[in-house]
Amino acid sequence: MQEPASEDNRPSLDPPLFEATLYPHRSLSPRGFCILMAAVAGLSFTIGLTFAAAGAWPILGFFGLDVALVYFAFRFNYRAGRLVETIHLTRSALLIRRIHPGGRIEEWSLQPYWLRVKAVPTSEEVGSPLAEIQLASHGRKISIGCFLTDDERDTLSLELSSALAKCRERSDSL
Repeated sequence: MQEPASEDNRPSLDPPLFEATLYPHRSLSPRGFCILMAAVAGLSFTIGLTFAAAGAWPILGFFGLDVALVYFAFRFNYRAGRLVETIHLTRSALLIRRIHPGGRIEEWSLQPYWLRVKAVPTSEEVGSPLAEIQLASHGRKISIGCFLTDDERDTLSLELSSALAKCRERSDSL
């Protein structure tokens, strides 16, 4: 991977040719999460009480453990959903900034004239879905949008390739 950009080599304030903010999609809203957890807890409690009434009271604790595990799995998933990637293309540089859920920030600055966008499929079969988008320049590769859907990856790779082609046309005409 490319080394993170330092303060000295950040791109100048050229007008942006392409900008995108990428973040994982979460289909379950916070309200939906509360409703789901209430339903899981209610169902587990009801079934657990049924077992307890039949004399198998230790089972009630296992149903409580199930509810806790479902809750923490969703919380972990929502935390991972706070990942954000921004892509900012100007005539002089492509800046990629990745903010991890824990707050760690990674930045890369690449020269757009030599940059190539490669949509890597999941398998070598024709028409297979995209696994990732790689940005390659001078023997280094950066993967972006790993959390996007196949259609979103396809759209992003096409739009970014188009913006880079326009950037090169402008650079050649200068």
